[in-house]
Parts: sequence; structure tokens; C-alpha cells
Amino acid sequence: MTDSQLPRGITALIPGAPTPPTPGERAASQLLHLRTAEVPLPLLAAAVELIAPQLESEDPVTREAAADVRARLLAALDAAGPRTARPGTA
Repeated sequence: MTDSQLPRGITALIPGAPTPPTPGERAASQLLHLRTAEVPLPLLAAAVELIAPQLESEDPVTREAAADVRARLLAALDAAGPRTARPGTA
């Protein structure tokens, strides 16, 4: 884009296209719609760890979806029994 092609006036205030979602944002969105699945418990624990960075996303929708997904994953781990260690605990 040359200087003559740069947006001017009111069009300069309109944001461009949104940035493409990150893999974590896509995963949060997809996991939010998941209702039932049978997976090994270590996979659930790993998913909790992988979703954690999205809890600090700049996008409030991503943060909300990540928090909901994380809560569901932790609930599934808790329901699995007392032998399951929650991620982030000793």
C-alpha cells in the first residue's frame, strides 16, 4: 500500500479484518460444544493445562468460553474419583 492508498478520513477509524483465531481459541470454541466423550484422564488433565492461557485472552468471549470449558473439564476430573490429581495441584 502506498501513501496515496492509505485510508483517510472516517475510513481510517474503521478497524480492519479481525485477526485469525489462535489454535487455542478454536479449541475453546470447539470444546465448548462438546457434551459427552470418553477419553483417558491424563488427556483431560492436559486439556485443562492447554486451555489455561486462553483464560487471559484479550477477547472477553474467548475468556468466557475458556473458563466454561475449563470448569467442565475439572468437573469431569473430579467426577472420575479421588485418585485423579487436578492440574496445578501437588
